[in-house]
Amino acid sequence: MAERAISLSPPPPIKNGTISNSKRPPLPRLSSPPPPRPKSQSHRLALSRPAPFRPRTHHPRPKNPHANPTNAAPRREIPKAQGTAAPAGAGPHCGMAAAAGVWQLVGAAAATLLAAVLVAVALGRQRQRRRGAPAQGVPAPEDGCAVADGQGSAAVDGPTDVIIVGAGVAGSALAYTLGKDGRRVHVIERDLTEPDRIVGELLQPGGYLKLMELGLQDCVDEIDAQRVLGYALFKDGKNTKLSYPLEKFHSDVAGRSFHNGRFIQRMREKAASLPNVQLEQGTVTSLLEENGTVKGVQYKIKSGEELKAYAPLTIVCDGCFSNLRRALCSPKVEVPSCFVGLVLENCQLPHANHGHVILANPSPILFYPISSTEVRCLVDVPGQKVPSIASGEMANYLKTVVAPQIPPEIYDSFIAAIDKGSIRTMPNRSMPAAPHPTPGALLMGDAFNMRHPLTGGGMTVALSDIVVLRNLLKPLRNLHDASALCKYLESFYTLRKPVASTINTLAGALYKVFSASPDKARDEMRQACFDYLSLGGVCSNGPIALLSGLNPRPLSLVAHFFAVAIFGVGRLMLPLPSPKRMWTGARLISGACGIIFPIIKAEGVRQMFFPATVPAYYRAPPEAEF
Repeated sequence: MAERAISLSPPPPIKNGTISNSKRPPLPRLSSPPPPRPKSQSHRLALSRPAPFRPRTHHPRPKNPHANPTNAAPRREIPKAQGTAAPAGAGPHCGMAAAAGVWQLVGAAAATLLAAVLVAVALGRQRQRRRGAPAQGVPAPEDGCAVADGQGSAAVDGPTDVIIVGAGVAGSALAYTLGKDGRRVHVIERDLTEPDRIVGELLQPGGYLKLMELGLQDCVDEIDAQRVLGYALFKDGKNTKLSYPLEKFHSDVAGRSFHNGRFIQRMREKAASLPNVQLEQGTVTSLLEENGTVKGVQYKIKSGEELKAYAPLTIVCDGCFSNLRRALCSPKVEVPSCFVGLVLENCQLPHANHGHVILANPSPILFYPISSTEVRCLVDVPGQKVPSIASGEMANYLKTVVAPQIPPEIYDSFIAAIDKGSIRTMPNRSMPAAPHPTPGALLMGDAFNMRHPLTGGGMTVALSDIVVLRNLLKPLRNLHDASALCKYLESFYTLRKPVASTINTLAGALYKVFSASPDKARDEMRQACFDYLSLGGVCSNGPIALLSGLNPRPLSLVAHFFAVAIFGVGRLMLPLPSPKRMWTGARLISGACGIIFPIIKAEGVRQMFFPATVPAYYRAPPEAEF
């Protein structure tokens, strides 16, 4: 049997039984060639048995013996029998063996590379799980398929980053926003069926812009939402139309009015479509605290079982009737009035695609479309007590006191809605934001801050707050350092103030101005406001831009409010001033100050007008361990 030899290059000539290097074919040159291999007895090996195949990487020999003597690897020589010539048939076998060796080398290299890639991917996923980012291969938000079905969506793999209590407008929008940023979110909502409310049905254009910024604008599609382009004011048989200043915005930007429950369900579905967002039905009974830090929540599911959920950050968005806010803020809730709600069917409003505000006695009445065939009517009743619905007092009050003051175009539909009997009430709550910064927890939505719903600004404030919070949390990789995170999120309370305080102050001030009063100065202020807005131009565009959330600037609010007061004083001085008129004018200015200054004080003068002077305004994200 012929001896088997393996070579990675043609065999060198043999002279006197010794391998000669004199006629070796030249090898490729390197930039620093290694030294030639010295001849030694170890290079003359017997061929008494075939040499085992051990593939080696080929290292060409350098010419310069001093170029890199330490790194030059000696080349393995072909084993030959001492003093014996190579077998005649060795040539073809050498070529085939050399090819096999090359392919085995390539296979080994490919396997090593594949193993390295797999290890790198595994380590990368582990790091992403630690910092709360979704692993490679997780479907994009549009590809998710988990949808709330009244009981909740599938559980999320891995530890939860954020617990959200409540899945209303604020909770659902926040869950989608944080989930889209890669956070693992657990939402616990008391009731995942469609809500049925008489408020939260009008989204101002400023709120719609925030909805677009969060990627949730499609939530107003397919729910028969109606475009709202402005307001119409009615007083003593006169009316004026105030259109939103939308000329500088995209054609799709406008207000939207809809059924609140349909809108919320669309947002819940959008949030649950993300694979890292879990919606669960349950009632949160308490926050879990440890050494002053909120670690999670305790909640009860439908079966009555008590469960606990843990996360480094818990955000409470459980609405105006929150039972958790007392642990996180100093609530000072006021109930200035109640809304009595009706639905008018197949009713045509005097001004299409506009909300209607009737400056009635004793307080305003609102009309706005909520579908293509329905109009919502909200009658404001001052105080915390309303006439009894069961006894018929409410129907009598609406027919005798309210109905004579509404426009004749909708009178019949209003009476028909009363006779139908679907009358509902809702207390109007107002509560300035007064948070207690608590490690591991945060308040948002109506649980945190409320204003009179006359101006429909609640959802605009909530969505604006979510944009602020998202921008603050985005640079953080994880949220586990509760004290550092709490200190950092103090800036949230300052950054939200200019927008939130402007809308809150406007709502409170307008409600007091629009309500009737036996005081002559207050009545003059009410008439002055109607006449000022009827002037058009900057006198209407400025206030309506504030109300719509398109230009929520505190200084602009104060300027227009006192412009109304001065306008009212000027009307009193015409044609000739008199002591009585001058006294009424002075009381009008004093009344204006008495309306707006307490609201501004409750909101916080420094944070509202000079937020840049608050140290928390410049609060930087925590250090690199986040």
